[in-house]
Amino acid sequence: QVHLVESGGGLVQPGGSLRLSCEASGNIFSINVMGWYRQAPEKQRELVAASPSGGSTNYADSVKGRFTISRDNAKNLVYLQMNSLKPEDTAVYYCNAGGTARSGGTYHPFNSWGQGTQVTVSS
Repeated sequence: QVHLVESGGGLVQPGGSLRLSCEASGNIFSINVMGWYRQAPEKQRELVAASPSGGSTNYADSVKGRFTISRDNAKNLVYLQMNSLKPEDTAVYYCNAGGTARSGGTYHPFNSWGQGTQVTVSS
């Protein structure tokens, strides 16, 4: 089983910055991708940014140039640096990771989610 724990959310004024962190732990053999999603009230969950292992990062058009995703592969960490925040960025932000887990000598794929962290952008 693979667990994700996010931190770093909070209340910030428009134009401000926040940095989200997420740590994956458990029976991880390898991680293929880590990313961030968000869900605003009465809206569907949407991809914010993703960082595939060995691949190029990709971002939602609405956050390009303002948000940056990065990873610390040695520690199974992923970060989301959010700058120039806007009220429309207000949402619950979820960390996601996919890869292969190892348990008792067997391997199986996993796709895990964090519990979510609230980001509120308001004056």
